[in-house]
Amino acid sequence: MNSSKDRKLLAYVWRHKGLYLMLLPGLLYFIMFRYVPMAGLVIAFKNYSPFQGIWGSPWVGFDNFKQFFSNQDFLILLRNTLGISLTQLVLYFPAPIILSLLLNEIRHNWYKRLVQTFIYIPHFVSWVIVASLSYQLFNTNDGLINMLIKMMGGSAIPILSSAKHFWGLIVGQDIWKETGYGTIIYLAALAGVDQEMYEAARVDGAGRWQMMWHITLPAIKSTVIIMLILRVGSILNTGYEQIFLMRNDLNVAYAEVFDTFIYTRGIQNAQYSFSTAAGMFKSIVGMIMVLGANWTAKKAGESGIY
Repeated sequence: MNSSKDRKLLAYVWRHKGLYLMLLPGLLYFIMFRYVPMAGLVIAFKNYSPFQGIWGSPWVGFDNFKQFFSNQDFLILLRNTLGISLTQLVLYFPAPIILSLLLNEIRHNWYKRLVQTFIYIPHFVSWVIVASLSYQLFNTNDGLINMLIKMMGGSAIPILSSAKHFWGLIVGQDIWKETGYGTIIYLAALAGVDQEMYEAARVDGAGRWQMMWHITLPAIKSTVIIMLILRVGSILNTGYEQIFLMRNDLNVAYAEVFDTFIYTRGIQNAQYSFSTAAGMFKSIVGMIMVLGANWTAKKAGESGIY
């Protein structure tokens, strides 16, 4: 019985060998660069020394995790990371959805393509350039924004050096850089909406707002939920490069997050086991958040991600 099923499976794979060959590069990539490196997580439970190697270093159990959780900076890191992530969730996450709905209402295709081209461009700008532009705009001495404020009789706002403005600055950069590119997924979902539904709604006297509420939004609801689940799963991932470029001695109290902390301890201070334990904590929390968000979505009657 099993051998018959195996032969059928092999025959099916051979019949579609071209598709499986196309799958092979992506599969090898994930195996080599995603799964194989996970073996290195064992150093989180060791006092790792490059001279002794992974397997030769002595075991210390959960000492690195205890040190991490008892570290005086842990609560500060948690506050800053969650603060930035939740601000992104509230302000940045809805931005591509709203922009997609607005783009979907444009009836002139040439103008729609032109707008899409312009809003996609910031995504391809590196964070180094974004940081440079931010310094040019918000510098208290000769920044364009502060110069305009001074011309109108106001006082310069220390956006770059003020800790209380740091979270808003980071989220503002995210909105400017990634909102346009984030519309691709939602516009792809909207492309599959049956246009006859809009025609029937117009015949029934529905306006644009009613069609958006009763046709457009339900069409992308499942996509929004999937993206929300993925976003919740990365709630402790605020990004390293962007924050590292924008932080300084004056705003570091609100700028130090798990990603920068792991880099500082792991790379600069060579505390490999300690930083691996911190990274493992982030990964475990992310996995729990994804599973929890997916379970909640299914309980609410949605499909979830699996």
